[in-house]
Amino acid sequence: MNRLSLPVVVAGLAFAGAAAAPAAAEERSCRGSLGAVTVDNLRVPQGATCTLTGTRVKGTLKVERAATLRASNVRVVGNVQAENHKQVNLSGSTVGGSVQVKQGGGSSLSGNTVDGDVQYFTNRGTITIRSNRIDGNLQCKENQPAPTGAGNVVQGNKEDQCRRL
Repeated sequence: MNRLSLPVVVAGLAFAGAAAAPAAAEERSCRGSLGAVTVDNLRVPQGATCTLTGTRVKGTLKVERAATLRASNVRVVGNVQAENHKQVNLSGSTVGGSVQVKQGGGSSLSGNTVDGDVQYFTNRGTITIRSNRIDGNLQCKENQPAPTGAGNVVQGNKEDQCRRL
């Protein structure tokens, strides 16, 4: 190898390493309120309350233990996921993925469009599911009390506790 080719090889390796690095999506925490802004992923941290109005989430919206989400007129490209939450209220919104609410408290899902499934499993609180368009399945199991609601248009199946909603 001559003296000129070594810098070219080193520069080529450095460029290849930089080009292979994946772009990481940012995760933003919400305590308080967010308006009409766009974020990558959004997390409502343990014990926090987050109010979203007209917010756009390009990834996933997660609600953690004992946290409360109040969201209206939001657009979530990915999923809405809540586990061990205190309260999740979603109204007049669009979700490109699924809505998964499990092992938590109460929830209200009203006037939304969900491209995937809606799943409510083993929650302990009042759940209302009303006037939603769900392109996947509506699945509810082991919730106390059983979810209530009406006027949902479900392209897939309405299952278990949600079969009459």
